[in-house]
Amino acid sequence: MAAYATVQDVQARMSKQLTESEQQIASTLLEDAAVMIDSLNESAKADAKKVVSCRMVARALGFDDASIPLGASQATMSALGYSQTFTMGSGTAGELYISKTEKGLLKAGNRIGYISPLEDL
Repeated sequence: MAAYATVQDVQARMSKQLTESEQQIASTLLEDAAVMIDSLNESAKADAKKVVSCRMVARALGFDDASIPLGASQATMSALGYSQTFTMGSGTAGELYISKTEKGLLKAGNRIGYISPLEDL
């Protein structure tokens, strides 16, 4: 399966240079992201697929220089008592997932449908 974005596309959206090891991981994750995207909406626009792929992989790789981990929905820091707490939201750094916003980009939001057996008569 071909990826919808390149490692350079991901790196351009991150605030750090990826190491050679991270670039190899990103390449594999981009292929995984393409499979996940196609499972939601294979006919989504190419630009949307590229943006979502990059966001998914950047989130999975995380930002080492950030003081709060990517994916944290809540953070608490203290000083002299040496306390630091993070609550991770839906999905955590290292996990490849598609967010609600990204589902909207792919035109694959939560849809509820039904089938009436009477319509076939």
